[in-house]
Amino acid sequence: MTTFGTKLLFDLRDPLLQSDRYEYYRRLREADPIHHSPLGYWVLTRFDDCDAFLRAPGVSANYTDDPEWVRVRGGPNSPIVRSTKRWMLTNDGAVHRRLRRLVARALTPAAVERLKPRIAAMINDMIDAMGDGEIDLINGIALPLPVYVVCELLGIPIEDAERCRHWTNTIADVVDPLVTPQMRIRMNRAEPEFRAYIGERLRERRVHPREDVLSMLLEPDADGEVMSEEDIVAQVLLLFNAGHETSVNVLGNGMFALLEHPEQLRLLQQRPDLVDHSFEELARFNSAVQVLARRTTAAVTLGDTTIPADSAVLVVLGAGHRDPEKYPDPDRLDITRPATKSLAFGSGPHYCIAATLGRLEVVMAFQQLLQRYRTIELASTDLEWFSHFTFLLGLKRLPLRVTFR
Repeated sequence: MTTFGTKLLFDLRDPLLQSDRYEYYRRLREADPIHHSPLGYWVLTRFDDCDAFLRAPGVSANYTDDPEWVRVRGGPNSPIVRSTKRWMLTNDGAVHRRLRRLVARALTPAAVERLKPRIAAMINDMIDAMGDGEIDLINGIALPLPVYVVCELLGIPIEDAERCRHWTNTIADVVDPLVTPQMRIRMNRAEPEFRAYIGERLRERRVHPREDVLSMLLEPDADGEVMSEEDIVAQVLLLFNAGHETSVNVLGNGMFALLEHPEQLRLLQQRPDLVDHSFEELARFNSAVQVLARRTTAAVTLGDTTIPADSAVLVVLGAGHRDPEKYPDPDRLDITRPATKSLAFGSGPHYCIAATLGRLEVVMAFQQLLQRYRTIELASTDLEWFSHFTFLLGLKRLPLRVTFR
């Protein structure tokens, strides 16, 4: 942890945050858990503070009104900014609740349950395609699975999944705090292409409705309200990304954690009934989303500290998930740890709308991997992590050496 004069400084650019992140978090959490950085923002590192803040009135996820944020991404009339302003993720209050209610029709427990046979078949096909010997878990299953599942949900042909993944992955860079001119150009090219593609699918559904989510989103809800095409396209884009980073990286980070703790992997192989229970532990141990950025629209009080209105706040989930007040012996992976919720899918009004689906994908993938492979070992220690390590934590590849049962 560096200092600014005599004051601790949490700096997203600090190389120590990459090389020894959990020690970095620990030092700040113990010394100054509700930290007001000399750089101007607030930093939360205790689990209970992170959870309470995300639930508090006066906390906003809307960063699209920031003129500098808008400028860097192409200006107020750029395709990417116009789209992002319609996402339920970037709206608060009544607008957020309306969009969430309209989309939630597609993600009921019954709807998710109906997907289980198709998800199982997809995972089985992916394992067949990877085979045994040396495989890459990230590109073999973790990355494509969430995209294929959303395509299935929406009624988009699986053969178009790779195109959709390319568009939506590119557009998702809009939330990166370090958008470059090259990223801005790519995003503003990808959004109109994706919008045109989904618009064509919607025109098809207006003429020939199907039993899929695109058709459902065109229908009035119970109150007779209908979504505009612009709102539908924006929420479809969000569906491709909602929970995507969590699903991909809980699978990748979770498997890596198990390989680093082979006694836990052996236990899971011996006790496959523990897979569902282990999700929260695997999700919290190496958080897929390390930091959430929020701002306050009103003062928020946490304990004896009041964060003023119009403050930028970094909610460090990765630190909260290693808080010993919440998780005794937090640096130990324990898949039998008593059930304790994580913040893997957030908390409060913006809790991930696709959390149930994302969790199901990860649990089913682990179940089939453990069922079909007799041995799972790390094939290389030369691993590359995402470069934007401060907000997301994930492997670009996870090379494994596996043998079928």
